[in-house]
Amino acid sequence: MTSTNTEKNLPGPLAGVRVLELTGEHAQFCGKLMADLGADVIKIEPPGGQETRKVGPFLKDEEHPERSLYFWHYNTSKRGVTLDITLPEGQEVFKKLAATATLILESFPAGYLPSIGLGYESLSENNPGLIMCSVTPFGQDGPWRDYKTTDLLHLAAGGQMASSGYDVEDIPDAPPIAPGGGNAWHIASHYAYIGIMGALYHRDFTGEGQYIDVSAHEACSLTTEGAIAIYLSTGDVVRRHTGRHASVDMSPGIQHATNDGGFINTTRSGSNLTPARIKVLASWMDEHGLADDLLDDKYQDLKVVEEAGQHFADVLKNFFANMPLVEAYEGGQELNFPWGAVRTMEEIMGDPHLEDREFFVSVEHPELGQEFTYPGGAAIYNASPWRITSRAPLIGEHNVEILGGELGISKTGLEALQKTGAI
Repeated sequence: MTSTNTEKNLPGPLAGVRVLELTGEHAQFCGKLMADLGADVIKIEPPGGQETRKVGPFLKDEEHPERSLYFWHYNTSKRGVTLDITLPEGQEVFKKLAATATLILESFPAGYLPSIGLGYESLSENNPGLIMCSVTPFGQDGPWRDYKTTDLLHLAAGGQMASSGYDVEDIPDAPPIAPGGGNAWHIASHYAYIGIMGALYHRDFTGEGQYIDVSAHEACSLTTEGAIAIYLSTGDVVRRHTGRHASVDMSPGIQHATNDGGFINTTRSGSNLTPARIKVLASWMDEHGLADDLLDDKYQDLKVVEEAGQHFADVLKNFFANMPLVEAYEGGQELNFPWGAVRTMEEIMGDPHLEDREFFVSVEHPELGQEFTYPGGAAIYNASPWRITSRAPLIGEHNVEILGGELGISKTGLEALQKTGAI
């Protein structure tokens, strides 16, 4: 057990930062990162809840806005209010909230908030230290500003898809494939988070807020491994490689089947092997009678090693075909080879390393009388915890607490807002 900060009363590193979150799928992950790190993230939804509550899968396959597992995952540790900012009454309430905020995080279409009087220029007049971060598909200007988009579109247009897929030798004329899991929105959210941290640092020294214009397209184009850098430097286009990094030149395969139906990810043959390491590897393989010719003295010549990448891959392939997965990757790790198993979700859930570091956490859902398992933080802080403090908010769960208790709107005022449809 390595985690040290599990007490609920310990503040996270972003404690004291108040965030008004007006986001859907484009940037909700950024809000989650900040909320789990201790920021007071207030998720603002239209009355009835936002569209992402309709995204499945759903708990027990019950299609209900309070049962979306997708929404649960992306909105932990946040508080929630309902507010229709298209109405004058809702806009006035939002302005009052903005005056109390450190950051406004939004993902409306470019130019929308300024068009209804809620842009950065107007909101910062009463809050000079305000930071606003807009996360949009293509940014606030440019010829593609108003293009419609999806996660897959960005992975295609940003360059990731062109570098992902199969060797032509494996599947001739195979189309490119896309990484899964909403990667484009995750990439955009990560860069938004980085930008916000920089703006908070600037604000600490100057007292000044600022506006941050995040483009998912630019974020994805910045995250193509070496594809763009290689093209800019040499004009060469990287080629797709099955299960390994894209590169200009063909490289030997590094994923091999084991005799129990698993797959192991291994060293990139020919580039990560040295004469000394080949000797160590060959000695282990020889214990199983599967070293082929790797004990030959010729492989103590680095030039020969560099030219024999495909041969090493072929010998390794045969070796692993006669080995169970656990013995293969654990044996390699004992010899300091960076090998690992290709894991299924079931295997990840039972990962002893993740369990030891308390990566998976139980989150209480009091309205259901149950606890559910969630992935936790990606780091352990020794002074301020990264943790999930609460499940995603119910629709309008904190209307009274925030709008009434913190903004001071009376009960009568809240009832009036409700009658107009503003909350």
